[in-house]
Amino acid sequence: MYRVSKIVMDWKHHIKGLSLEVAYFTGLAGFAERKATGHGVILKFRRVRPRSARAFQPLRADEITPSFLRRAITTLKRRNFDIVSISEACERIQRPAGARRFAVLTFDGGYSDFRAHAYPVLQGHDVPFAIYIPTGFIDGVAFPWWLTLEELIARTPRISLIVDGEERRFKSTSIAEKYLVFNALYRRLRELPPDDIPFAIRDACARYRVDVRASVNDAMMNWADIATLAGDPRATIGSATVNYVALAKLPDAVAFREMKMGRSVLESVLGRECPYFAYPFGEEGTFTGREGRLVAEAGFSSAVTARAGLMAPDGAVKAFDLPRLTWDGRCSSTRILQVLVSGLTMSRRPRRDIARH
Repeated sequence: MYRVSKIVMDWKHHIKGLSLEVAYFTGLAGFAERKATGHGVILKFRRVRPRSARAFQPLRADEITPSFLRRAITTLKRRNFDIVSISEACERIQRPAGARRFAVLTFDGGYSDFRAHAYPVLQGHDVPFAIYIPTGFIDGVAFPWWLTLEELIARTPRISLIVDGEERRFKSTSIAEKYLVFNALYRRLRELPPDDIPFAIRDACARYRVDVRASVNDAMMNWADIATLAGDPRATIGSATVNYVALAKLPDAVAFREMKMGRSVLESVLGRECPYFAYPFGEEGTFTGREGRLVAEAGFSSAVTARAGLMAPDGAVKAFDLPRLTWDGRCSSTRILQVLVSGLTMSRRPRRDIARH
């Protein structure tokens, strides 16, 4: 059953990529590009590191290579995109449409490979960028549980987790079984209340003698790394809360505290204002109009989502509902990148429940 579903998923991914390649070669992307004069796009990346030969990589879509980042920047420049900071992008969308399109490069998570592999590329191209930090990951009071889940499944032929108060057991001997288990558990954990997720992961780590912090310690930057980046005038340092949780599942006071504390920690460490925010996960269902209001109350100047779309001028997109194109690292085609940033496949209509703020 897994192999059938895997084949179907791979085929769908292939067909989608093929349709975007067709849009490039038929000139549809170029036509959309000409209509989108003055529009901008925010690109969302997560991890940047060389390709791994590891057989089990359930989070492959979250990674790009330094080579692809280099080619993506070159492509944007060649297509006459101005690569700008998030603050300049927010200014541009308030103005009447201009002749120049623009792009913003953003990186979520605070991963250490940003410093090792992405930063040299960005320096070499002399372009601005933004990174959004979940401060708890850096302090060690929280952890990216999806990385720990991957490590647990990679190490063990069987795994059991306490979910909703019940023990769930899974066999994960073969690579195919490991993918099946990861996908099932990842979806189930995302459905849990935010406080239940680390409990389930820590309980499993205790069972299988996996050090939670050690399993992800090398994956995260430290405060010295972030301070170094903050000293670069091209860098924008933003917050993604403390614990990187789906805000829509939290009560008002808790969601507001996540926002305020994440920002306060950053500003305390860096000694400057950090009024830029990223909704954790950022897709539909992880934030609502309520979170847009809380972001404004917390004193942020902008907030980025993971909802695909262009940034239109004339105030059509609001600062607390900025769309982003989340790049799928399984794709390395800059032709597809050109189609996507043209706006051909993305809605330009802002969501009304947040756009009014």
